Amino acid sequence: MPKRSAARPAAPPAQSPADEENWRRVTRELADDLAVDALARDRAGKPPVDELSRLREAGLPALLTPPGPLCGGRDWRTACAVIREIAAADSSVAELLARHYALSWSARFVGTAHQADVFERRVAAERWLLAGDTGVPATDTEPAAPDTVPDLTLTLTPNRNGYLLHGHRAFAAGVTVADRLLVDATCTETGDRLTALVDPAHPGLSTDPAHDRLGQRLTGAGSVTFDGVPVPSEQILGTVPRDEHHLSPYATLAPLTLRLALVHVALGLAEGALAEARDLSRAAPRTWQGAACAPAPYAEQPGGDPYVLLAYGELVAAAHTAAAVVEPATEALARGLLMGRELGVNECADIAVLVAAAEAVTNQSALQITTRILELTGTAGTAAGDPGFDRFWRNARVLTAQRSPAHSLRAIGDHYLNGTHPPLTLRI
Repeated sequence: MPKRSAARPAAPPAQSPADEENWRRVTRELADDLAVDALARDRAGKPPVDELSRLREAGLPALLTPPGPLCGGRDWRTACAVIREIAAADSSVAELLARHYALSWSARFVGTAHQADVFERRVAAERWLLAGDTGVPATDTEPAAPDTVPDLTLTLTPNRNGYLLHGHRAFAAGVTVADRLLVDATCTETGDRLTALVDPAHPGLSTDPAHDRLGQRLTGAGSVTFDGVPVPSEQILGTVPRDEHHLSPYATLAPLTLRLALVHVALGLAEGALAEARDLSRAAPRTWQGAACAPAPYAEQPGGDPYVLLAYGELVAAAHTAAAVVEPATEALARGLLMGRELGVNECADIAVLVAAAEAVTNQSALQITTRILELTGTAGTAAGDPGFDRFWRNARVLTAQRSPAHSLRAIGDHYLNGTHPPLTLRI
């Protein structure tokens, strides 16, 4: 295993956080850094403390905080490009970052402009990494993965200083490293659902990290028990409407930001897996016997088996297809986020359909690519031993299991065939 360089990428200047090219340069350097020891870290499965340190040194957690009214939504698109690049090297670290970015907009969806401004500036100033879940869990007809569903048994009991938080909840990322948790809980006095900012260092909070996960082992997943954790009134970021019929279209972008951020994780994972498989296939000794009529160039290339070339062609096409579907969804969501409260129902419906399409196509491509590269590289021995391509498949399985593709495809079909808008919802 080559040694990782001691030099770490420097953060872009604070005065130009949205300089896209600068951020991409920093991200590429960090991705290269993470790729060197990705397999060893996956095998070790330790809490992502070192990984978070690398993210902080690169300045990436502060990329969207505060986002600011940048022309054309470049901040969100840049964040998605960062997620995708990091995912190609380490999808667990990318998911940690993706969830942080989605949560960094939470106060804008549920609170006032002043609450959002105060929250975002504090996140940026104190360099917090956010974790948590805000949103409504899936119904019985819309199942979701157990470790991604918010548990509505969380309660906030009013007292003279604010509230006391009680209950238990599982999180898909951040339990072991987050600086602050964002959770939705029910007020025992009014029945309102409140979005609260919680300090995980409080002694009334205990964590139980998830061990031996199939994939995405370095996200810091686990569960948290809240036993009378104080939540001052100023740490309530907003109130979620009890009746989803009264939701503003803008508020319903909350689950879409998370879903699209995770789509970029899956896309980056697929692209990274394909690139590593290509490098291994190029270096592998030729083990096949070509037909007498095979074109001469095939016999001269290490990866010259025409059937291998066909397989790679199919996988590259699948990756390009996913990227082509993800791009318009990213552009549409970036525009919607900039519109704020002016976002209308029709615009929101269009965004929801594009995100659903990106999710369905990308998840299918990620599974296809990560499964097939196990076959393409299975007989390619290396001096270093197992190349560890199973981690890509395991990570893809966990990522794509977080939401059933049937619901996305049904919504797309209903919209196309009947012109039906996806419902305005906070379901994740």
